[in-house]
Amino acid sequence: MSAIRTAILGYGRSGSTMHAGAIEKNKAFQLTAVCDADAHARQKAAARFGCQPYADHRAMLKEEALDLAVIVTRSDQHCPMACDCLAAGVNVLVTKPWALNAEEAERMIRAAESTAKLLLPWLPARWGSDLRRLKQLVVEERVIGDVFLARRTVVSFGTRNDWQTSRRQGGGYLLNWGPHIVDPPLQLLGSPVKSVYGRLKQTINPGDVEDLFLGILTLANGAIVQAEFTIATEDPPQWFIQGTRGTIVVQGTHLKVNAKTPAQPANPTQSYTIKTDHGQIREEELTGAPQGDEHAVYGDVAAALSGQARFPVTPQSALELTRVLDAIRTSSMENRVVML
Repeated sequence: MSAIRTAILGYGRSGSTMHAGAIEKNKAFQLTAVCDADAHARQKAAARFGCQPYADHRAMLKEEALDLAVIVTRSDQHCPMACDCLAAGVNVLVTKPWALNAEEAERMIRAAESTAKLLLPWLPARWGSDLRRLKQLVVEERVIGDVFLARRTVVSFGTRNDWQTSRRQGGGYLLNWGPHIVDPPLQLLGSPVKSVYGRLKQTINPGDVEDLFLGILTLANGAIVQAEFTIATEDPPQWFIQGTRGTIVVQGTHLKVNAKTPAQPANPTQSYTIKTDHGQIREEELTGAPQGDEHAVYGDVAAALSGQARFPVTPQSALELTRVLDAIRTSSMENRVVML
């Protein structure tokens, strides 16, 4: 098979490091073009890869015979650029958030279906080492029984002053961090979301968008997911998972399982104080990349484009996540629980 002729649209921080680095190290890909509004970024890409630089993606699509367009631009540009690339007969990988809302996601899906091209949502947390290990413990081994509450938290006390603080440009931490925080516990528990309560707040960052969000999601199986990005100077656990037979805590790379069996009453008519056995405590250090390994993702991209395998993230599953993020925003704006 010939190399996958690839273009990167948006040669900023993520485009020039994470995506370009993975493409550079995978022999299945050939970076033939880069598109960026910044002349200095174009010059750097051309010098690094010997590729053709473009300031306008439409001009690039007319000139280049591409197999894949990787869109790593501002969030408000993702949908229109993806639709343009699909209409030109080019497969598309869209970074997170792949869409500002479900309407944009549905538009991209229709564009992909009408052109019979692949639309690949970038959700690298699904490749995360923490999620992979938790699936083994929670789903395969069932070490803590039935999960009834899973908390997923990311904390920062940093500030930024770029387009991510601008609503008009698709900024805000719900879109920027939501895919990393909301999606993993939903993938872990594997049950559809039925109701959503959300709160958004702007705290220490400039601009006109939130830098803090909280989502409380009730799933069809009765479990509850609490997902949040918050502003703090101390780190809580990134995962706190409660089940009928114990708890799993992930703090940094340290994972702890405290499994116990609740005592059963000898006489159901007699009042008593519940006691548990001493249980089983297991501790381990996670290895790999908790936010996902971009090299593994691009390996799966290559397999999908060559027809060897389906890409693990379907557009429909990404659309379902987008609907949940939309519901968190709607709940906060309208001060109500949103039913899905």
